[in-house]
Amino acid sequence: MVRSLWTAATGMNGQQTNIDTIANNLSNVNTTGFKKQRAEFEDLLYQTIKTAGTPATEDTITPVGVQMGHGVKVAATLRMFDQGSLQNTGNISDLAVQGEGFFRVLQYDGTYAYTRDGAFKIDSERQLVTSGGLKVLPEITFPEGYRQETLSISQDGRVTVKVGDLDDPVDVGQLELYRFHNPAGLSATGDNLFKQTPASGNSIAGRPGFEGFGKTIHKFLEMSNVSTVAEMVNMIVAQRAYEFNSKAIQTSDNMLQTAASLKR
Repeated sequence: MVRSLWTAATGMNGQQTNIDTIANNLSNVNTTGFKKQRAEFEDLLYQTIKTAGTPATEDTITPVGVQMGHGVKVAATLRMFDQGSLQNTGNISDLAVQGEGFFRVLQYDGTYAYTRDGAFKIDSERQLVTSGGLKVLPEITFPEGYRQETLSISQDGRVTVKVGDLDDPVDVGQLELYRFHNPAGLSATGDNLFKQTPASGNSIAGRPGFEGFGKTIHKFLEMSNVSTVAEMVNMIVAQRAYEFNSKAIQTSDNMLQTAASLKR
């Protein structure tokens, strides 16, 4: 009887985590390059009262045992890296990845981070940076006197621009993309950034559009891959599951109350 109280409580805690995950997805529905998460669950340890296969008589064995479960736990919050929709912004420094790959940026502490957010800017030193001022790697520095409206980035990451009155474009640099054997193992650090972990494996560099890497689409941004309809359905399911577990606690409490009142 008491076991059911605690078992149902683990279910309520698990569904609370599920709701928290869904709420985070919905709050980032307009975040550039955001990748949704999914809560995954595992059952807890079982108390084995009778083991299956134990002898019942001299000639027979027990075909089915008796095990009592203790509830559920959150196993993981899996990040889903499927493609988000591309939006045409017309902004000269915006860039989207269509396919597999991340942009690499240099953080202030000298370490690398990775992002799908291509809402880049050009800072006072004529360098291509993120909205937070982090340098995009490999570094892209535009020459003095360049005409910003002539900036062009090809699908294979080649950056060109026209300088002064010259009609021929000048090569400024070559962007690279980076991928991982297990992108779900990356650690999200906020600001649309991910850090490499032992679970993700080492980054693999490549040229956009080659060897399985995605293409760089100029003047576009990749939007969040969150589906509001799907998340609302998941929220309803999680809410009902939370209610079911609360009903189990109420039922167990009523049964305990009935047992306690037998003496009356």
